[in-house]
Amino acid sequence: MSAPSPTASLILAPRRRAVHGVRIGILVLDTKFQRLPGDVGNGTSWPFPVQYAVVHGATPDRIVRPTLDDDVFQLFARAADDLVALGVDGITTSCGFLALLHPQMVAHCPVPVATSALLQIPLVQSMLPAGKRVGVVTMDKASLTPAHFRAVGAPTDLPIVGIPPDGIFRRNQQTSAAVVSHAEHEAEVVAAAAALLRDHPEVGALVLECTNLPPYSATLEATFNLPVYDIVTLVEWFHAGLRPRRFNGA
Repeated sequence: MSAPSPTASLILAPRRRAVHGVRIGILVLDTKFQRLPGDVGNGTSWPFPVQYAVVHGATPDRIVRPTLDDDVFQLFARAADDLVALGVDGITTSCGFLALLHPQMVAHCPVPVATSALLQIPLVQSMLPAGKRVGVVTMDKASLTPAHFRAVGAPTDLPIVGIPPDGIFRRNQQTSAAVVSHAEHEAEVVAAAAALLRDHPEVGALVLECTNLPPYSATLEATFNLPVYDIVTLVEWFHAGLRPRRFNGA
């Protein structure tokens, strides 16, 4: 009789799950505007399967704010519980402002949680040359507070720029536009980043708070020759740990 493996006692028992083969669950705000490829809420953005759950009642006007109502956490906790019961191994969200909920969600969920693209800021900052800083592009600068950054362990004094509150991008979101123009949105995002870099030449990398901004990340990198990090880079990294690649000969 062979001896038991020295690692046998360390292996977790298989979970019972309703859905198999999906590692990432995405908590989506209660919205109706068109989400383009690259947006967290467009299924074609991902090179792996994801499981969505709409958090009913979590509208942008309730989430994109300096503070959150007390009942908002419960909305997300219940939706996260449903995703875990389905079988996902990690959870993310469709709004960077949910950084405010990060400590609560991590404490609540039995699987890892990556609430916001802002989680990447400490890592990105640690990689930059001396004298360079992370710059943040957000959908709503007025609502992004030091509390959002503190919740994910990021510096609170970073250069920030917002998408124009009276522009087409914000209007399309507020009116739940069924069809949006990639070119019109991109022009506003590039102009916002240009303004940030003019005012803050020390910016050495961009982190995009908003999960609707990744469709324009490649253009930002090509235009300004700076690294760009967003919710897609975060979730792809997150997924890579939940399902590491296998290599030939392994």
